Amino acid sequence: MTLWSAVAAATVFDLAQPMRKGMPQSPNHPPFRMALERRHGDLVRPDGGSAANEVIVTGGHVGTHVDALAHVSQEGRLYGGLDAAELTSHEGFGALGIDEFAPYAGRCVLLDVAAAHGVPVLPAGYEITPEDLDKAAAGVEIQEGDAVLIGTGWSRLWDDGPAFVGHQDGVPGPGERAGRWLAERSPRLVGGETIAFEHIAPGRGHATLPVHRILLVESGINIVETMRLADLLDAGAREFLLVLAPLPIVGATGAPVRPLAFVSAA
Repeated sequence: MTLWSAVAAATVFDLAQPMRKGMPQSPNHPPFRMALERRHGDLVRPDGGSAANEVIVTGGHVGTHVDALAHVSQEGRLYGGLDAAELTSHEGFGALGIDEFAPYAGRCVLLDVAAAHGVPVLPAGYEITPEDLDKAAAGVEIQEGDAVLIGTGWSRLWDDGPAFVGHQDGVPGPGERAGRWLAERSPRLVGGETIAFEHIAPGRGHATLPVHRILLVESGINIVETMRLADLLDAGAREFLLVLAPLPIVGATGAPVRPLAFVSAA
């Protein structure tokens, strides 16, 4: 079987949430805005043709996006011990920006923690533990360099903005111990359905982000957030081909992405 015939035979899942004004997002980042700059008829060519276009304003961590290694520092240091201040300018970061992220096309393992608990959606504020990940990973080997996604079912709440953001009740996600469990397996990247790839306790917001520190600063592992995994979870997919390439915005700490999962029928 050729590569393209194998891809053609697979079911493709779009893992990006649609980007629209007012979509759920962290209040720490500039909101997404899109407006038509030119409408059809504003300028008509001699042959009767017309074109419309828009202007888009967005933060790099809004919607489905990838965190660059420059996104988080600890005690003023980025991954590899680099000095964050020395790398920062008004044009962004001189190293570890999202433009340095090499496009990923490879094996992905999906750990459905919600299914491991027998529910479609984990409770708000639930902390995912290493024991949860062991249970969800039963029968599937995580290899070094794989992509690893965690299923919480949280993308099912996308249309309920306040619940999705979880300011009041919190958001399910990996705690510090689970973050170390992931880092020990040396994945190329990790991802999940929530705004922050973290356990967010009720009423705590993004006060501390230990999993970001463990993955980005200590381990050099990129994070993909706000993924749309509900359909993939419903299909029972556990391993598949993932294609993921964020916009290569020079010096940026993150960028939108449209991940695609190719799931074999076999």
